[in-house]
Amino acid sequence: MLKLVHVFYVLGALFAGAAILNLRDRRWALAGVWTLIAVPMLLGDAMLAAAQAGTRWPLQAMGLGVIALGVLAQLARARPPDDDRARAAARQATVARLGNRLFIPALAIPLLTFALVKGAPYLRLGGSALIDLAVPTQIALIAFGTACLVALIVALRLTRTPPFHALGESRRLIDTIGWALILPMTLAALGSVFDKAGVGAAIADLVSAVIPTDSRFACLLVYALGLVVLTAILGNAFAAFPILMSGIGLPLLIARHGAHPAALGALGMLTGYCGTLLTPMAANFNIVPSRLLELRDPYAVIRVQWPTALVMIAANIALLSLFAFG
Repeated sequence: MLKLVHVFYVLGALFAGAAILNLRDRRWALAGVWTLIAVPMLLGDAMLAAAQAGTRWPLQAMGLGVIALGVLAQLARARPPDDDRARAAARQATVARLGNRLFIPALAIPLLTFALVKGAPYLRLGGSALIDLAVPTQIALIAFGTACLVALIVALRLTRTPPFHALGESRRLIDTIGWALILPMTLAALGSVFDKAGVGAAIADLVSAVIPTDSRFACLLVYALGLVVLTAILGNAFAAFPILMSGIGLPLLIARHGAHPAALGALGMLTGYCGTLLTPMAANFNIVPSRLLELRDPYAVIRVQWPTALVMIAANIALLSLFAFG
C-alpha cells in the first residue's frame, strides 16, 4: 500500500543523493542544506514517535536544524555544478532527436495524478487498496508522488539514460534554485505559526478600530487588499491566507455579514496570489525563473507581470462582491 511516508522517503533519498554529489564536488554549504532537508524526510516518523514518547532531543534537533539551515542558506551559492562541453552537446543532441516527445513525461504527471485520485477507491493490489485511503486529504499527494515516479521511468526509457543520470540532473536543477526550493513549504508553515500566535486576532482588533465594520464592502476590501499586501510581504498566499481568514474572513465577513465560505476562500486565495506577482519575496516564482533563464535583470519577471496583477486584483474584488454575498 502506498502511503505519504513513501513519497517523503523518495524525496529524502533525492536530497541525500544531491548532498553526496555536492560533497564530492566540495560544495560544502549546498551539501549541508540538502542534508538538513533530507534527514527529517527520511527519519521524520521515528523522530515524531520519539517526541510523542516524551523524548526531547528530536524537537531540539529540529530547532537547531532550522537555525543551521538559515545560516547555510546564506552561505550557499545557488548555481548549477560545472558542466563540460561534451555533456552539454550530448543534451542538445538528445533534444534534437526527441523533439516534442520530451514533453511526454511532463504531461503524464497531471494526467496520471488525476487518474489515480479518481481511481484510488477502486485500485487494488493483493486484496488491499493500492493507495492508502485512511486520510483522504493525503490521496492527492500520494497520487502526485506516484505519478512523478512513473514519469521518471518514462523519461529514462524515452531518453535511454541510466537512473543515476536522473539524480545528476535533479541535483543540477535544485542546486540552481537553491534555498528557494523549500520556500513555499516554509511560508505555509509560517502562516500556521502566525495564526497560532494570535496575529489574526490582532489584525481583527486593528481593523475594527480603523474601518466601519458594519460595511460589508469595507470589510471585503480590507480582506482582499490585506491578502495582497501580506502575501507580498511574506512571499506566499499560503502564509497570508490563514491570518486574514481568521482575523477578518471568519469574524467579520462570514459571521457578521453572512459571506459564503467557499467563495470567500477560493477567490480570496486567488486574490492573495496576485500579491505573489508583485514581490521578490516570492523568490521561487519571480527570482528563480530569472536565474534559470539567465536574465540580466533579476526583477524582469516582476516588471512584466505587475500590470496583469493589478487588473486581476480589481477583477477579483469585483468577483468577491458578486459571489461572496450572492
